[in-house]
Amino acid sequence: MSEWDAWIGREETRQDRVDKSAVARWLATFDRSTPPDGSVPQAYHWCLRLPDAPTAALGIDGHPVRDDSASSFLPPVPLPRRMWAASKVEFIAALRPDQKVRRTSRVASIIEKQGETGKLVFAEIAHETRADGTLCVREIQSIVFREPSPTGAPPVPAPRRADRFDPTAWDAHRMLQPSESLLFRYSALTFNSHRIHYDVPYATREEGYPGLVVHGPLTATLLLDLAARQFGDNVLRRFDFRGIAPAIANEELHLALRSANDTIEFGAFTADARQIMTATAAV
Repeated sequence: MSEWDAWIGREETRQDRVDKSAVARWLATFDRSTPPDGSVPQAYHWCLRLPDAPTAALGIDGHPVRDDSASSFLPPVPLPRRMWAASKVEFIAALRPDQKVRRTSRVASIIEKQGETGKLVFAEIAHETRADGTLCVREIQSIVFREPSPTGAPPVPAPRRADRFDPTAWDAHRMLQPSESLLFRYSALTFNSHRIHYDVPYATREEGYPGLVVHGPLTATLLLDLAARQFGDNVLRRFDFRGIAPAIANEELHLALRSANDTIEFGAFTADARQIMTATAAV
């Protein structure tokens, strides 16, 4: 038994609309043009049904404060560092502009573990997104809560290797350096006020990162964008990703994919070949 078992099975429903102007801003953020069939590219669903907590209800990290009330969807886990760790996404139908969207979310599980850096709590959230009544996206999202960094500890530098990422073993490769502007735009698109993405002193002094952290779903979106450039829009039927280490703003981020039978393997890497994210997909 866990002290958070009462939250398992808790549900919430949010409404939204696929707004043409918002889609245009998403496309501009990723230097993309509208798909020829007028559909919305995969990964845009992470910009829908956003949390709308008042500013006064935000905690010190920028996330909405959680409590033990019946209205609190997630439990008040007393671990301050929160990250989107992984997702298993099933794309069933493409989204289109002007559709009315309804997402139902359910707390599927909450598991406590002891990791190398201390106590961890994993929450799995099951989402179903429907547009004009049609099921379009099904997702299992994994969120991890972690203990705070030691008070006053300097930022922890990422381990450096003598290697360089070698793209020759991959079918497609793209390198970019996620800028502060890209992080800012993605935070705006997703109404994400987590300070690790825009507040350098907070990210380095309070959470111990070497710089601003690239959003996990932003890295996943860039991998999906690489697939769209390689295979076309809305061709994936399944996409599972797992974050391994944080990507840091202004550092080289290598995105790569390769095909193996009916599966596509993805990877996101630093300049010295440390893996940031792993993912697989089915066409």
